[in-house]
Amino acid sequence: MSASRMVFKITVLGDGGVGKTALTVQFTMSSFVETYDPTIEDCYRKQWVVDEQPCLLEVLDTAGQEEYTALRDQWIRDGEGFIVVYSIASRSTFDRVEKIVERVMLVKEEATHAASDPYGRSPAARAPPSAVRARTPIVIVGNKRDQFNDREVSTEEGRALAQQLGCEFFETSARLNQNVEPAFKALVRQIKIAKRGPEAAPTASGAPSPKQKKHKKCVVL
Repeated sequence: MSASRMVFKITVLGDGGVGKTALTVQFTMSSFVETYDPTIEDCYRKQWVVDEQPCLLEVLDTAGQEEYTALRDQWIRDGEGFIVVYSIASRSTFDRVEKIVERVMLVKEEATHAASDPYGRSPAARAPPSAVRARTPIVIVGNKRDQFNDREVSTEEGRALAQQLGCEFFETSARLNQNVEPAFKALVRQIKIAKRGPEAAPTASGAPSPKQKKHKKCVVL
């Protein structure tokens, strides 16, 4: 295995309480977080192999509470791919998904425009939203599928919304570790396509960095 790795920056978005942290910890640490402790911003790293390609995943677990919406645009700008999570047991969190995806596309469009044309062209000269969407990897995840007795959002509704938004879709259970890895693997594959192959991707030495405590921490596995 090569010492160098492709680096993927993944941002996990969604309303508070949908299981973003549980999903992230299950994926990176193979354990389930039972207690709900609202996150501000935590970073986890996982060394992984996708399609025989060594990878280093930087997974940013973000806050879903309204008071942190000012930070969301920065999280989006920093991310290369996005897991947008709702709870199948909460209709209100599902209703927020489309707005979150639209925000991701808007911020990415603005960032791309600013980077490619710092002098500012007219809006008509910008890349169309469809072009931005095509190169913005997003996977929609309906979490907590183990809470089937409390289901408020059907699988068909989730799949239909994902199709409408041009995203891949998975229903997961962080508690039971169902479909967690497949969702992240699908996103990594999307990012690889967006990067236009391994030659366009940054590399990392693979050396673990220490866990940072307090407001922001990064866990290396």
